[in-house]
Amino acid sequence: MIICHCTTISDHDIHAAIDWMRAADPQTIITPGKIYRALGKKADCGGCMTLFLDTMRANAKVSVPAQLQNLRTAITAESDHEGRRQSHRVSQQSA
Repeated sequence: MIICHCTTISDHDIHAAIDWMRAADPQTIITPGKIYRALGKKADCGGCMTLFLDTMRANAKVSVPAQLQNLRTAITAESDHEGRRQSHRVSQQSA
């Protein structure tokens, strides 16, 4: 089935790109941009993005690797201020 008419991408192309990326690097996080790049194409109008994402999510190999899951919660639990001093604004610094 054709997913993107602008760049002529089929569901088979998307699944093949995901399989290739997962085989090349099992730890990679697969995104639509990486799929487009793997196919040597660029997104054009974006009208296909909903169907593109649905097709992508239907592939079992697109999941985030287990060791990378919940990474954000582990980082935010350590600090709420993204590595900056707590009072990074001049108005919050004490005299």
